[in-house]
Amino acid sequence: MANNRNSESVRSFFANLIPLRFYASLREERVFLALIGFFFIVAGITFPYAEIAKWVGFALAGYSAIANDSIQTIGTFIASNENKRWWVLWLFIGGIFLATVFASWYMYDGDVSNQRLAAKGFADAPQSFSFLQIAAPIFLLLLTRMRMPVSTTFLLLSCFSASASAIGKVLVKSLSGYFVAFLAAIIVWVVISKIIKKYFVGKPHKAWTVFQWITSGTLWSVWVMQDAANIAVYLPRSLSLAQFLGFALYIFFGLGILFYMKGDKIQKVVTEKSDVRDIRSASIIDFVYAIILYFFKIQSNIPMSTTWVFIGLLAGREIAMSFTDARGKGKPLGTSLKLVGKDAGYALFGLAVSIALAIAINPDISTDMFHYIFG
Repeated sequence: MANNRNSESVRSFFANLIPLRFYASLREERVFLALIGFFFIVAGITFPYAEIAKWVGFALAGYSAIANDSIQTIGTFIASNENKRWWVLWLFIGGIFLATVFASWYMYDGDVSNQRLAAKGFADAPQSFSFLQIAAPIFLLLLTRMRMPVSTTFLLLSCFSASASAIGKVLVKSLSGYFVAFLAAIIVWVVISKIIKKYFVGKPHKAWTVFQWITSGTLWSVWVMQDAANIAVYLPRSLSLAQFLGFALYIFFGLGILFYMKGDKIQKVVTEKSDVRDIRSASIIDFVYAIILYFFKIQSNIPMSTTWVFIGLLAGREIAMSFTDARGKGKPLGTSLKLVGKDAGYALFGLAVSIALAIAINPDISTDMFHYIFG
């Protein structure tokens, strides 16, 4: 009799749990949408006042860019270190961020973008802002909430370029990055598939943890060198010490929030891929990605979409694992192609939104873009 009562209590508990979760999720979405509405109002009030608007735009861009791009650099780091305390991961990654931007600020006369903004079309800091320029990061927040790994480079930088050729150069470099990463991932995983199948069994050796933290830290530093431009585009190209501290500490504490939330909803783009929670696989992903990003960094100062490089890397790896079936963890080819197509579709959707915003801000750019594409 007592067992029956206990069973009924357990069933009652789980029956009531589902609607509670549903209402909690609904309440969370309402809070998020209320914040989005508030941000749009703030953007509308502040954009005519350049001195205020540049910091509002930076604040919105800082968190939205880091939140969306977190999947590229620290997504596998978070996924493979789920058993670690969030604040330990934060202090490690946050410390590397501070060191990287300080080195750029010190070496390049106050420029925190590692001269990414020195490229033609982005060298001049904006003296005035439109509503859409300040609101662009809000659209990025919405897309992030929808788990879309869109390019923050296109979405944010394109709003500040009056030159179709500048946007075109960024696009060409980003597409090159996608295909280089795609092919590199296929080659690497085909070559090492037998090694993975033979040696990547059982519990990883402690040395893998050290190697992964080194590769993740290196990758994160190289990524900051590339993508700090997306955030700093709102600010003067040469920051004073006070401005630098405002820039650096804001992002540092924003990273803390991100680690506390374990990457938030966009993290699913990483965790749905094959075998990324294994610290050995995560280390290889980060190592290959860091090499590719560094190659493109030294190639030219033109900004590029690191998001496209990352989804190209995951796409090539996913397809290679479908053929090699490393440790039986690879997905069927059809499933892999669907994941690859979904990520590419989101990236292209983000590109379309970026171009639409650029044209809305500067209608003349549509004519320039036509001539740039068709000659």
